[in-house]
Amino acid sequence: MKIHLRVPAIAAALVAAVVVTAAPASANIADGTTFYTRKPDHSALEQIAQLKASGQKTLARQFKTMIETPQAVWVTGGSGRKLTQDIKATVRRAAGKKTVPVFVAYNVPFRDCSQYSAGGATSVAEYKAWVDAFAAGIGKHEVAIVLEPDGLGIIPWYTSINGASEWCKPAEADPATAAAERFTMLNYAVDRFGALPRTSVYLDGTHSSWLGAGDVADRLVKAGVQRADGFFLNVSNFETTERQLKFGNWISKCIWYGTAGPDWARGHFDWCASQYYPASPNDFSTWALTDAWYADNVGSVPADQLAHFVVDTSRNGQGPWTPPAGNGWPDPQVWCNPPDRGLGLRPTTATGDPLADAFLWIKTPGQSDGQCDRGTGTGHDPARGGIADPAAGAWFPQQALELVRFANPPLS
Repeated sequence: MKIHLRVPAIAAALVAAVVVTAAPASANIADGTTFYTRKPDHSALEQIAQLKASGQKTLARQFKTMIETPQAVWVTGGSGRKLTQDIKATVRRAAGKKTVPVFVAYNVPFRDCSQYSAGGATSVAEYKAWVDAFAAGIGKHEVAIVLEPDGLGIIPWYTSINGASEWCKPAEADPATAAAERFTMLNYAVDRFGALPRTSVYLDGTHSSWLGAGDVADRLVKAGVQRADGFFLNVSNFETTERQLKFGNWISKCIWYGTAGPDWARGHFDWCASQYYPASPNDFSTWALTDAWYADNVGSVPADQLAHFVVDTSRNGQGPWTPPAGNGWPDPQVWCNPPDRGLGLRPTTATGDPLADAFLWIKTPGQSDGQCDRGTGTGHDPARGGIADPAAGAWFPQQALELVRFANPPLS
């Protein structure tokens, strides 16, 4: 899955938005929840065996700890009865272990703008049928749904709240309808999954080095976040948990400001402070300025009246990657297989933040982000000595070892 860093301009223009005043759903992930551990990648088991055979027993043990840590189950296709049965088998297996599975629903048309993680349904009708089959497999079981990573960060033929034209303009998509169809499909999925009695649903909130808080809030409201359980942050990325907690709180308060705040603020998500203003995105000490804006303009709103969120901590133990100075690469692709990153905080509901429902391992640690070449067009990764990175979703032994070695907190 490709994550682009897009720094929006702070526009003065006022953009009208659809205002929905319904209260957000109460969080369904109960405190103390134990999350489901997906079946490990076969290549991971092979790597453990190789480590043992070479006498690296401590590293092998740490590797085993990584794959035995709860991780999300990605559902990227399938259809009909077969999909329903596959989902049903997973939720039953999880229930038998008294755990809660986290599913990543990743099948929207033009996902990843048809790039490294290309694929997905081919029409609105096909997507809705896929959601129906998926939901039928869940039934009354307790699950959490991470709904379409990138689904709101990359919208085909979209114009943002700040007037910025989306870079994603696939020729196969109708410029007149593509963006509206994206919101139609996400709203449908929110309602279909949300109708299940024990299912929590979270929409794409990008991360703190991508969209501004107001832009995210606007997109989330259009996608139905007030009928969902909230949104997710940092999926398949490396931003620090500390920054995501602040960012998540700002988004939640911006949603409230633009939907339930003073009459004159309704719809004006573009007025919300963000990591870009009055804060400076690269100077964390300035983020208190944005905190102060929300204190002055939103104040203290009870947590049950604000959208909640979850954070992917699977690979952010060392924070984001800074490319070497003078690298000369056309596009450093800091999101794509950056070297020397580490596993982050283990999955838990003990986040210390009333709006953060859980820290989760959503991206499968050890799986490649794609065949990164830092914009060189060579198909080889200069940040990793010129190797050809594995395709998106394939096991990447070198990266897996780095995640274990640089885990923060360390693996036992």
